[in-house]
Amino acid sequence: MTMPFVVPRAVGLAPATWAAYGMMTLTVVPLVWRRRAPLAVLLAVLVTSMVYKLAVDGPGQPLPYNGLVIVYTVAVLSSPWKRLVSGVLVLIAVPVGVWLNTRSARELTFSAFVFTAAYVFGRLTDARQRAHRVEAERAAARERARIAREMHDILSHAVSLMIVQAEAGPVAVRTAPERAEAAFDVISETGRDAMVQLRRMLGLLRDSEEGGEDGSVGVGAGYAPELAPRAPQPGVGELPALFERVRGSGLQVRYEVAGSEHVLPEAVGATVFRIVQEALTNTVRHAAARTVTVQLTYGEGELGVGVVDDGRGARAGFGSGGHGLVGVRERAAALGGTAEVGAGPGGRGFEVRVRIPVPAVVATAEAGR
Repeated sequence: MTMPFVVPRAVGLAPATWAAYGMMTLTVVPLVWRRRAPLAVLLAVLVTSMVYKLAVDGPGQPLPYNGLVIVYTVAVLSSPWKRLVSGVLVLIAVPVGVWLNTRSARELTFSAFVFTAAYVFGRLTDARQRAHRVEAERAAARERARIAREMHDILSHAVSLMIVQAEAGPVAVRTAPERAEAAFDVISETGRDAMVQLRRMLGLLRDSEEGGEDGSVGVGAGYAPELAPRAPQPGVGELPALFERVRGSGLQVRYEVAGSEHVLPEAVGATVFRIVQEALTNTVRHAAARTVTVQLTYGEGELGVGVVDDGRGARAGFGSGGHGLVGVRERAAALGGTAEVGAGPGGRGFEVRVRIPVPAVVATAEAGR
């Protein structure tokens, strides 16, 4: 903004004075508050620039940088009516400034072009920022839905198993005390496992909101970081432990693997675990089944997951009686897969069938896995 005062002026022109230098500075200072009050700053810039031109008659500027900056800011931050008022002011100020300066059509055309460009760039910036905010809100909504599914799966599975064991406990105490003791062990183990998973999830949420640059978990009142161990999501490797907990409810679980077994991406493994967990939870709660078969089929570029029980089969489908089976479909769809539910083979029992695309093999499974 001070170039005419630094570079020597042409011979025959009066040198820049301190008064002109100070007034030129006043035309720029209001820009400090341009984000708080863009319209007021625009008025201040126009007034100080006009005073500078009329009262001081300094060397002027080759380009009205301060005006372009505030027009851009108004276009980005101001409401429609403020932009309209600003546009009217600029439409008046530009011709007046040209008339006071060179009175040439060339300067008028150039000024109109650069101010229009500043306004257009400001509107484009506002549109881009709005698009980013919308995408951020959508991402937050997707994350909330994911967390809701995780919480549902963890709590629904654990509570269902504990209810089954608790209902069978009084009978077992009278007829088979050793079975009652085993039931209480299952209840305790299931509760502890659910607490660990919930604390891990809540710890990660707190980490994302309050964690520092070192990735440590934020500490709040009554919160201990050690209660939220940083562990990966459960995957296919944790299925046997899941089956053992379900077997404690009296349901016989068969586990079959077909095809060439290999290591799955973490997202796929976690999705498979949650789908199987939800299917088994529904079996325990609704099927009155004696046996359930879980089968993983490793195919070329996809993984098939099947959960079939021999129960009564009269259970709620997608969207009714709860959100569990809806969550199964959503989890499969999130990875580009499909999920089907319905009667089992021969119309007996209930079946959940899921197909999930799997990227290129990450690694070969260890022998005996």
